[in-house]
Amino acid sequence: MKRFKKNLEDNHANLSSFDTHSTVFRDPDRKLGFISMRAMGIVVVCLMVFSVLFSVSMVLKDPPSDAVLETSRTRVLRINTNEAIGSEDKPSGTVEFPVDKLLHGLLAADFDESTCLSRYQSASYRKERQQKPPSSLISRLRSYEALHKRCGPYTESYNKTVEQLKSGHHTSTSDCNYVVWISFSGLGNRILTLASAFLYALLTNRVLLVDPGVDMTDLFCEPFPEVSWFLPADFPLKSQFASLDQKSPSCYGKMLKHNSFANQDNFKLPPYLYVHLVHDYDFHDKLFFCDQDQALLQKMPWLIMKTDNYFIPSLFLIPSFEHELSNLFPNKDLVFHFLGRYLVHPTNKVWGLITRYYKSYLANADERIGIQIRVFDIGTGPFQHVLDQILACAIKESLLPEIKNKEVIISPSGTSKSKAVLMTSLSSGYFEKIRDMYWEHPTVTGDMIGIYQPSHEEYQQTHKQTHNQKALAEMYLLSLTDVLITSSWSTFGYVAQSLGGLRPWILYKPENQTAPDPPCRRAMSMEPCFHAPPFYDCKAKKGIDTGALVPHVRHCEDMSWGLKLVNGHDKM
Repeated sequence: MKRFKKNLEDNHANLSSFDTHSTVFRDPDRKLGFISMRAMGIVVVCLMVFSVLFSVSMVLKDPPSDAVLETSRTRVLRINTNEAIGSEDKPSGTVEFPVDKLLHGLLAADFDESTCLSRYQSASYRKERQQKPPSSLISRLRSYEALHKRCGPYTESYNKTVEQLKSGHHTSTSDCNYVVWISFSGLGNRILTLASAFLYALLTNRVLLVDPGVDMTDLFCEPFPEVSWFLPADFPLKSQFASLDQKSPSCYGKMLKHNSFANQDNFKLPPYLYVHLVHDYDFHDKLFFCDQDQALLQKMPWLIMKTDNYFIPSLFLIPSFEHELSNLFPNKDLVFHFLGRYLVHPTNKVWGLITRYYKSYLANADERIGIQIRVFDIGTGPFQHVLDQILACAIKESLLPEIKNKEVIISPSGTSKSKAVLMTSLSSGYFEKIRDMYWEHPTVTGDMIGIYQPSHEEYQQTHKQTHNQKALAEMYLLSLTDVLITSSWSTFGYVAQSLGGLRPWILYKPENQTAPDPPCRRAMSMEPCFHAPPFYDCKAKKGIDTGALVPHVRHCEDMSWGLKLVNGHDKM
């Protein structure tokens, strides 16, 4: 460029001197050379302009390597192959892969994204596990959304049905029927029972209405477009929710016990029934899971449900539901994974807790390991046998490396990994001991181990808003890990593993303050366990092992009498 500019300036100076001296070219050859030089200059300038325009067009065509291209359904993220989605770094080596924010059609697109950031952003924080919802489930969810829009709170149909409820008269001609979920028990139980109630609503063509309780609106976004799923504050039975139990006159089990339905010709059905499915329910309450009883319940416009059980496995044992459930869930071990991803969307405040922690501590690790600790022992921890069990499981299953106590291990260049371990526990003691162990000693593999724990609340505070917000954030963070260790009997762990599509290693429940041997086992499936299932053959009217009736409903690994869904071909 400088040489070209200098040539032009020299030519211009020569021309000026020629003009100054009033010299005229009379030699044809010299005149032709001058014209050729001017033409060459024009050509070069044109080439330069074209080059600049081409470069600008390429920049506009290809955005920077860390840009996000977004359509209404799919985004393309360019990220470092060793870094987690959500990292703010701009790596030199990047790969591209699509992120479907609607989860392959599971979620509806009819929402303002800003009102619930987690709904469409969550896909960017998870690895694609190739678990796509079946088209039959997607179609059924869109049909339910249309029903909810027509029958939800304050719609014409809802108002009409509520007036009939207030009148105290039963009607069998209602356009819309409802199941009302009462907010009850701890957060993990509530999430599992919400999914259970929703699946029951799908199977019985009912509308699910959710009691907000003290904090549900602070924890969860609305899952259905346009019309709320939260029960209005002026619902006529709301003041009775806390007192509903097995002794209530409207309790279905109690009415069965007193043969209230024996002569249905003369018996006047009530305007609603209360269904008691809490862990202390009795034989008559459990008849809810019989086909004959479902036929009677189908006549009721209002069912009020209180439960602390993930009762979905027993729905798969009801013959009248069997066909539809097989269509909706060909893979039986993905039921809560899909229902949870559809229903559970943390509010923006909780999502902020999740994303800030993830980006700060987990995003840049080569591998993320979750360890969820729930201790049922009486006394003040941390307990040494629990610590021993956690480390034995993690090291035996090659989730964490062993340490070298005496000599320093220098890892060959390029072979070591960084592993971020996310621990959740009411106590900080286990976190502190494992953190110090990996800080004070090198690993035999040369891997760098970071240990993190977001909170330690010391004891469960079920009705405290900030406690539950942190609990939901930690469940969700655990679901974003690559591998997971969970504690027996813990619904907290069940939610995390199922949301994340993770088949965890389950820590056996210690006995006599002794670490079990083996310390843990791999779960048969990611599905939660139904802790208090019925053991009754409704047709034969006798007790039976309901964990041995069909291949896809088996006893749980962590609770021998519990039931869980598996694929059916997995080994015991």
